[in-house]
Order: sequence, then C-alpha cells, then structure tokens
Amino acid sequence: MTGRAVVTGVGHYLPDRVVPNSEFEATLDTTDEWIRSRSGIERRHFAAEGETTSDLASHAARAALTDAGIGVDDLDAIIVATSTPDLTFPSVATMVQAELGMTHGFAFDLQAVCAGFVYALANANALIVSGQAKRVMVIGAETFSRIMDWSDRSTCVLFGDGAGALVLEAREGEGTAADQGILAMDLNSDGRFRDLLYVDGGVSTQQTGKLRMQGNQVFRHAVEKLTATAETTLDRAGLTGDDVDWVVPHQANIRIIQGTARRMGLSMDKVVVTVQDHGNTSAASIPLALSVGKQRGQIKPGDLIVTEAIGGGLAWGAVVLRW
Repeated sequence: MTGRAVVTGVGHYLPDRVVPNSEFEATLDTTDEWIRSRSGIERRHFAAEGETTSDLASHAARAALTDAGIGVDDLDAIIVATSTPDLTFPSVATMVQAELGMTHGFAFDLQAVCAGFVYALANANALIVSGQAKRVMVIGAETFSRIMDWSDRSTCVLFGDGAGALVLEAREGEGTAADQGILAMDLNSDGRFRDLLYVDGGVSTQQTGKLRMQGNQVFRHAVEKLTATAETTLDRAGLTGDDVDWVVPHQANIRIIQGTARRMGLSMDKVVVTVQDHGNTSAASIPLALSVGKQRGQIKPGDLIVTEAIGGGLAWGAVVLRW
C-alpha cells in the first residue's frame, strides 16, 4: 500500500465587484476587443475597499470544508499560496486559521507567485505522505488589484482577485497510476529571468512596488516550460497525454493555454478555461478553476487531471492527480 494525498473538497470565492473590459476604456488607450483578442479576458473581480487576501481565503476555505463534509477541527494544517499578503507578517494562513476558529495544528504561507498553488500542493503532499499531517487545507488567494500600475495598459487589464481552496486527506492506494490523489509533481525555478515578471518594490527596498512584466518574453517561456513540466510529470506518473481527462492550467492568457495544449497534443475540449471570467488571479487561478470545473460538471471522480503554472521568479511546475 502507498500513502496518497487525495482531494476530498474544493471551494472558491470571488469578490462582489465585477469589472468588465469596457471599464478600462475611460482611463486607458484600450478597448474590450483589444483585451479579449490578446488575452481572452472579458471581466475580472476586484476586492472591495478593506477586503483583504485573508478575507478571500477564509471564504474559500469554508466552501471547501463544506464540500468535504468536515469541520475545522478535522484539519491538521493550512497552507496559503499568495504574493499579496495582508501584512508583512504574520502569515495569511495564520489569519485564516484564526478566522476559522482553528486553535490546533499549524499554518504557513508559501510564495511562488502564479506557480504558488502548484508548489503548495507539492508541500501538502509531502506533509501527508510523510505522516506529518492527515488533512491539509491548501489555499491560493490573491488581491493583485492592489499592486497594479493603472497607467500600464499591458498589465493592469490582465489581473483579478479571488481565492480557491482544496482539502487534501491521507488515504491508502495501491501505488499505481489508478490511485486517487496526487500521483506525481515537478517543480522548477530559474532566477536569471526575474526581470521578466516582478514587483519593483518591497519591504527591504523600502518602497511601494507595482507589477512589471515583459509580456512577450513571459509568453515564450510559458508555453515551452509549461509543456515540458506537464510532460515530465506525466512521465513520472507512468502516464501519457492520452490518459489525461482534464488539463486545469494557470489561467493567465488564453493564447498561452491554447499553445500549451497544442504542444501537448491535447484538444481544448480537455482544458478547463475560466480566464474569461476571472482574469489572471495568480496563485488562486488553479484552485478557482478546479472548483468551477467541478461546479460545471466537468471534473468528476476518477478523472486524471494535470495542473501546471508559471510565474515570477521564474518559477514553474506541474502536478498530476486523480480526482
């Protein structure tokens, strides 16, 4: 028998404010058609004044607990993937822990920008497989609207706010690719490319920063690296693209999503796409898409899923799991 980390619940939360592309036309040299044609994005959600990343994360966590049919006392740990924490410290995860009324276990944040949720899944899997925890809440939550340069039409129209959460539980498997749960993963980073996507400020530099991106270069790296990491992870699981039921990618740009699917030899009919409604929600995008995919009836028990993401660092990776 082999220990596996199995998804038992999923949930998400989106702020009430919906921002259509047309809203940017009053302040930027852009149009709805321009944004759609280059990104696939039609609208996104922005957090309300005073609404924080931990607020979004807590809502998503409650939804995932309900979906799993468990209470907060059943959790051993909370991991939050985010690049937009409420405060420098303490962690968003401990704030969520307090908000949920969880007074045991442990909680911590993980920062790998848009790849954060993939990194968090890998860490949660390690905790469960090693016996350190039996149930782990994994959350991706972001308020990227707080770090936008609203005069930069190439970036500010791309991002949105939101949160998604999964509950992972320790279960026994047969040690084969037919098992439920996380089957394989692949994590990578290369700091030489940090100037392609970054925030030009922070605590140590003592200045407030805004997001900066070289979009064309990020696109080139994204399609190449996402394809490679997805194929590496499938190979580690002893599987191929023919075995895949759904790709649930980081929702950054429809052209990146289409390009990666094409290189993997997969039809877009096998890809869960939510970027049109949410924009790029960074670490929140994969759990958001998983939750929406389940709500739509796309993702079903037994389905083989590939998740992959790339973000600032550059950091990228993939996870293969059976739902």
